[in-house]
Amino acid sequence: MKRIISLGIVALLCINAMAQRVEKELSNGWLFSKGNIAGAEKVDFDASKWETVTVPHDWAIKGPFSKEHDKQVVAITQNGEKKATEKTGRTGALPHIGMGWYRKAFHLVNIKSNQRVLIQFDGAMSDAHVWVNGKKAGNWPYGYSYFYFDITELVKQGENILAVRLDNKKYASRWYPGAGLYRKVRLIVKNETSFKRWGTFVTTPFVSNDLAQVHVATEVEGENVKVVAEVIDANNNKVAEAESNQIFGNKLELNLGVKNPKLWSPEAPNLYHLNCKLYQGGELKDTQTIRFGIRDVKYIVGKGFMLNGQVRKFQGVCLHHDLGPIGAAINKSALRRQLRILKEMGCDAVRSSHNMPSLEQLELCDEMGILFLAESFDEWQKAKVKNGYNRWFKEWAEKDVVNLVRATRNHPSIVMWSSGNEVPDQWGNEGVKRAKWLQDIFHREDPTRPVTVGMDQVEAVMKSGFGAITDVPGLNYRVHLYDKAFERFPQGMILGSETASTISSRGIYKFPVKEAKMTVYDDLQCSAYGLESCSWSNIPDDDFAAQDDKPWLIGQFVWTGFDYLGEPTPYDNYWPSRSSYFGICDLAGLPKDRYYLYRSIWAKDKETLHILPHWNWEGREGEITPVFVYTNYNKAELFVNGKSQGIRTKTKDSKLDRYRLRWMDVKYEPGTVKVVALDDNNQPVAEQEIHTAGKPYQLKLEADRKVIKADGKELSYITVSVVDKKGIVCPTATNQLNFKVSGKGKYVAACNGDATSEELFHLPTMKLFSGKLVVLVQSEKEAGKMDLKVTGKGLKSASIKIESVK
Repeated sequence: MKRIISLGIVALLCINAMAQRVEKELSNGWLFSKGNIAGAEKVDFDASKWETVTVPHDWAIKGPFSKEHDKQVVAITQNGEKKATEKTGRTGALPHIGMGWYRKAFHLVNIKSNQRVLIQFDGAMSDAHVWVNGKKAGNWPYGYSYFYFDITELVKQGENILAVRLDNKKYASRWYPGAGLYRKVRLIVKNETSFKRWGTFVTTPFVSNDLAQVHVATEVEGENVKVVAEVIDANNNKVAEAESNQIFGNKLELNLGVKNPKLWSPEAPNLYHLNCKLYQGGELKDTQTIRFGIRDVKYIVGKGFMLNGQVRKFQGVCLHHDLGPIGAAINKSALRRQLRILKEMGCDAVRSSHNMPSLEQLELCDEMGILFLAESFDEWQKAKVKNGYNRWFKEWAEKDVVNLVRATRNHPSIVMWSSGNEVPDQWGNEGVKRAKWLQDIFHREDPTRPVTVGMDQVEAVMKSGFGAITDVPGLNYRVHLYDKAFERFPQGMILGSETASTISSRGIYKFPVKEAKMTVYDDLQCSAYGLESCSWSNIPDDDFAAQDDKPWLIGQFVWTGFDYLGEPTPYDNYWPSRSSYFGICDLAGLPKDRYYLYRSIWAKDKETLHILPHWNWEGREGEITPVFVYTNYNKAELFVNGKSQGIRTKTKDSKLDRYRLRWMDVKYEPGTVKVVALDDNNQPVAEQEIHTAGKPYQLKLEADRKVIKADGKELSYITVSVVDKKGIVCPTATNQLNFKVSGKGKYVAACNGDATSEELFHLPTMKLFSGKLVVLVQSEKEAGKMDLKVTGKGLKSASIKIESVK
C-alpha cells in the first residue's frame, strides 16, 4: 500500500526546489510495526495494517511493565558485585527489545539535476538500516548518534517510500534506552554547490568588552565560489559583515569584528545569528543561518574554569535522555520544563550522560543559559554489557565523534566534551591509547574545547597514565581520592564529573535517621532524609565540602537531576522496582527534599527555607522524629506547637551540620512545625510552617503553564495534590484518580514518581504517591481551550483550563 503525504509538504518542497535549500521535518503519517518483517523495505509492501504514528516516537513507553523485559543475570562490576544476580528492572522493564519497522511516503516535485537530497536522523534506537524506494541508503548502529545519508540517486520525482528498520538487542544497555525513531527525521533539498552539512564552525577567539572576533571556517561543495557573512544581534541589527572568495581545497575562512559585544553566560545568555550566503558566478546558490554566542572559555592551572574572565565552578547535574512518562521521544516543552526546574534550583550546568545530547536540549541550554558537558559513550572496546557499544567501537567511534562535534560545536552552551564514562578500558595500556586516540579526534574537529573522561577506577588511572593524558581529569565519586589524584595528575585541576548518587523517594521517611549505604526496605523505597547512598557513592555534604575547601576542584555534576527509567539501585533485583531513586527530582519532575538542600547552596541569593519531614505520623506520637531544615540562612529556631526546640547554627565542626540545620531529638505530636530563620544578631528574618493534615477532602490542580502553543506538540504539566478541608496537602494520600480532557487538547500521560508502580503512564488513571502526581496534556494544531477534570472516589473533583494559541 502506498501512502501520500500532505499537499502542504508537496507545495513546500516544490517552491523551495526552485530556490536554494529546503529542510522539512518528517513527523506525521509514519506507519509502524514491531517485529522482524521480511520485505518491509520494498516499495510495494502492504503496510495497511500497521499503526499510524508521529515521529519522534518511542514504541516501548506504553508498556506493559514486566520483569521479563530484558531481564539481565549479571554482576555489575562497577558496583563491586562479584556474583551474578537477576536484574529485573535494570533497563526500565519496558518492551524495547526486538526489531521495529517504520515506513513513510514523501513527495518531491521539480527536483533539478543539480540538486542534492539528504535524509537526516537526529537519533534512531538502534542499529538503523535505511532504504529509499527499496534500495539501501545506509545504516548507522549507534542509537544516540546524529547521521545523514545522501539519497539523491535513490529518489525520483513524485512519491518516494522511506523504510527504516531498527533492532534493539538484549543486554545492550544499563538503563532504559527507548526504542524507535525517538528524535526528529529531516529531509533536506539543496543545490550541488552548497555549504557542506555541519561544515561551518563559528568561534570567538578574541573577546573583550569593546570588541569580539568572530571567526568563520566553512566547507563548501563547488568551485569559484564566494561567501558573504553577516552577524545579526538579538534586536535584528546587522553588527558585522565580511566576504571571502579565497578557497583552499573546499574551505573558506572569514573574520568579523563585533563592537561592544553582549557576552553569553548563564546569567545573560545573549545570542547572535550568523547569516551566510554562497555565490557562484554571481548567482546565489545556498544560504544558512547559525545561532551562536560570544564568550571566552579558558581552563587555567591555578585558577580552573573561567568564563568571560571570571572563575566559576560548575553547579551541574547529570541527565539521562528519557523524559519520564513520555519515554525517550524528544519533546522540547518537556526539556524546557526540566531545565527551568534546574535553573530555579541554582543549577548552571548539565552533563548528557552517557550519550550524545539531543539538538533540542542544546538549543534550550543556549537560550536559557546552561553550561553543557557533551558526552559521547558509555562503552569503548571493552564491554560493560554484552551487546553494548563495544560491538561497534572499532569501526564507528571516530564517525560518531565526528558527527557529534560537527553537528553541535556552534552551541555556546557546550564548554567541554566527554569521550566516555567509567569505561572498563581504564585498565591497561590499550585503554590509554584509546583515550588518546579519541581525544585527538575531538581536538582535530574542535581545538577550542577540552576533553574529559568520567573515571571511576581512580587508583588504576593514576598508575596507568590514563588520567594524566586527559585535558581535564573527571572523577566519578571517590571523593576520598581527590587529593591523591590532584597530586599525581599534571593538569592542575580536577572535575567532579559524577557526584553523590544519593538515593531517596519523594515524601518517604525512614527511622531511625542515620547515614547508611545500600539500605533496603520492605516497601522498596528510600528515605527522603537524604542520608542514604550506594556502596560506591556518598551524600551531598561530602561534595559540598570538597568544592568549598579545594580551590582546584572546578565543580561537580550530581547524579542525577531527575529520576530516570531503569537502574533502580539499591533494588536492582527487587521487583517491581523499575526506575531510579537517584534524582534530585522524581520521575514526574516533582522536587524531592534534596532539591532544597542544593538550592540553599547553589542559589544563595534566593530565600530557601524548607522543612522535612511532613508532619503526619499517626502512630508515632511521642517518638523521636528528627526535623531537618534546608536554608540559605546560617541559623534558625524550631518550634513544635509553639514550643521552642532550640536554635541550630551551621558549623564546620560536623559534616552533617555544615550545610543542614538538624533537630535530632524532636518528639512527634500532631499540629504545627514552624522554623524561624535568624540573622547574626538572632533577629527573625524569615519563617515557614508545615501542618498535620486531616483526611483527604478535595483535589487541587496547578499547571506549569496555562497558555501553550497550538502546534500539536506543546505540553502543559499539571500537578495534582489532595488536600484536607483546610487546604493542607495530605502527604501520605494514595487515592486512585481518573483524568478526562475535553476541548482543544488531549491527555498524554500521568506520573506519580513511584519507582515501583506498574501503572501505565498513558492510561487516564493513576494512584497518588506521597499525596501528589503530575498529568501531561498536549495541544492540538487548532487553537482553543481544553479542560482537564480530575476525579477520585470520595474526593471533591477539580478542573483546570489550558489555552493553546497560534
